[in-house]
Amino acid sequence: MSKRISKAGNIKYALSGDDKFIASVEPGETFVVECAINANDGTIRHLGQQLTEADVTMPFVNGATGPIEVRGAKPGDMLRLDVVNMELDKLGFTALWSGIGMFPDWVRRKEFGIQTRVVEVKDGHVHWNEHLRLPVKPMIGVAGVAPVHGAVLTVDNGTHGGNMDVQEITTGNSIFFRVNKDGAHLFLGDCHAIQGDGECNGMGAIEIAANLTVKVSLAKAPARLNHPRIETATHICTLGCARPLEDAMRIAFEEMVYWMEDDWKIPAAEGYMLLGQIAEARCTQVVNPKYTYICKVERSLLERYHG
Repeated sequence: MSKRISKAGNIKYALSGDDKFIASVEPGETFVVECAINANDGTIRHLGQQLTEADVTMPFVNGATGPIEVRGAKPGDMLRLDVVNMELDKLGFTALWSGIGMFPDWVRRKEFGIQTRVVEVKDGHVHWNEHLRLPVKPMIGVAGVAPVHGAVLTVDNGTHGGNMDVQEITTGNSIFFRVNKDGAHLFLGDCHAIQGDGECNGMGAIEIAANLTVKVSLAKAPARLNHPRIETATHICTLGCARPLEDAMRIAFEEMVYWMEDDWKIPAAEGYMLLGQIAEARCTQVVNPKYTYICKVERSLLERYHG
């Protein structure tokens, strides 16, 4: 039976290399991590419920379980996280919250006010209402390691990962992080049953508690692994987290040029031109302190480059 890491008493609201480890795992080990819902755990109790200001304390949201020690991890290593399975809870929610989302009124904080939609998640679908069923597309919103220095709130993101809100961080895929601290300090949380591109309304996904089955391994970090990367069955993916949005896009494309040059020996200038033809790219969220952009390239195209 796989080791199980409980969320009870282990939820953090910042990714830090200074917190005491809640558990330790070995490279190559598969284990289960319990993740809380994106509100005080236990706050969402029934369909029709409406959150109040007392239920959510900003910026202490997006709680993540951790830090988990990956034994032997050292700065300069690369941590590979394989997402084996995601087991979702039966109730999730999305909400409008004044001052958060694509249309924040920072001064008056009016907009639509607080509105909550609690939904059932069962039979492989999000039950939006009695007529509309949305196929479940589970993903992990917060995944990361300790930053180089200090701590970064779980509402934010950066070169260490964090609240990236990328749909490709899901079952069957692998995520790669540069290790900055001994033990890596792995954090996981903020799971979603489904999320649209942009996560436009802030609490924009179907936020849900989940149990994650994951596997970790270590290797020497590539010299130009500056931001998290993802591999799927068909694509390699690079991420950029920044403001303004064009900087996030630029970083994601720059990281892809590096990866194509280093691993597929495609000269940078030619790789840049090739991306103009084959890149699949989009913004995954515009509601966090820094936006997230993903650049994807079909692996089979790169494998055919040299014949």
